[in-house]
Amino acid sequence: MEPGELCHAVEAGRAAASKLGLQVDDAVVVHNSDHVALRLVPCGVLARVAPMGHLTDSEFEVEVARRLVDVDAPVAELDPRVDPRVHVRDAFAISLWTYYEPAESAIAPADYADALQQLHAALRRIDLDAPHLTDRVARALREVNTPERSPELSDSDREFLGDTLGGLGAAIGAERAGDQLLHGEPHPGNLLNTRRGPLFVDLATCCRGPIEFDLAHAPEEVAQHCAGADQGLIHRCRALNWAMFSAWRWRRDDRMPDREYWRVAGLDQVRAALERCGPG
Repeated sequence: MEPGELCHAVEAGRAAASKLGLQVDDAVVVHNSDHVALRLVPCGVLARVAPMGHLTDSEFEVEVARRLVDVDAPVAELDPRVDPRVHVRDAFAISLWTYYEPAESAIAPADYADALQQLHAALRRIDLDAPHLTDRVARALREVNTPERSPELSDSDREFLGDTLGGLGAAIGAERAGDQLLHGEPHPGNLLNTRRGPLFVDLATCCRGPIEFDLAHAPEEVAQHCAGADQGLIHRCRALNWAMFSAWRWRRDDRMPDREYWRVAGLDQVRAALERCGPG
C-alpha cells in the first residue's frame, strides 16, 4: 500500500480490534503489499487488513482457516476472543489472527515436508468449494493478453508469457485424477516457525490441483522428503508458478515492493525453470 492508504489501513485495523474489546496501544507493520499485516500490542493479535476489493478473498481465507483448525491442521488460528469472521471498517476488510512469536531456528527441509504433508492430509478431510489452479492461470493470462492491463510488457515477452501460461496450464490441468485441495502458495514466507512448530498462513490461495503444485513453491530440498512426488511435474509446476508471478508483476496496478526488479527477475526465473523441464 502507498503511505496514505497504509496509514488509513493501520488506523482501521487498530479501531476494529479496539471496538471488539481488545487492548491496542500500538500497531507494528509486519507485511505490506496489496494488504497489510499488523501486530497489535499488547493484545497479541495479527490483523490482516485489505481494501474492500479483497473482501471475498478475506472471507474465503477465514472459512478455510476455520475448517482446517477443526481437523488439527498446522495452520495459524483466528483470534479466539472475537467472532471468527471478517470485520469491515472504513472501506477495509479486517481479519484478526493469533500472533505467534517466531522461533529462532530455521525450518529444516524434512520438517517443512512433514508440515506440508500434514496440511495436505487435513485438506483431504474438509469439504470446500475452491477454484482449480487452472482458474488462476486463466486470470494471469487475462493480464498478459490484455495490453491495457499490462501496458509496459513488451510484445516479445507478452508472447513468451502467454505461450508459457497457456501451454503449461493446459498440460498440468489435463490430468486431474490425483488432484486435491492445496494451500496454493506454501512458499517459505507463508510458513511460520513458531514455538508450536511450523504453521502455514495466507490461506486465501487455497485451490485444487496436484500436490506437486504446492511442492513447487517450497525449497527444492523439501520434495526429496516426499515419497512418490513426480519430480518432472514439480519442475513444470515451478515454471508455471514463476510465469504467474511474472504476469502479476506486469499488471499496471501491481503493488509489490521492488516491482521493477521483479519484473526482470521474474522473466529470468521463468526461462531458467523452463530449461529444467527439458525438451517439450
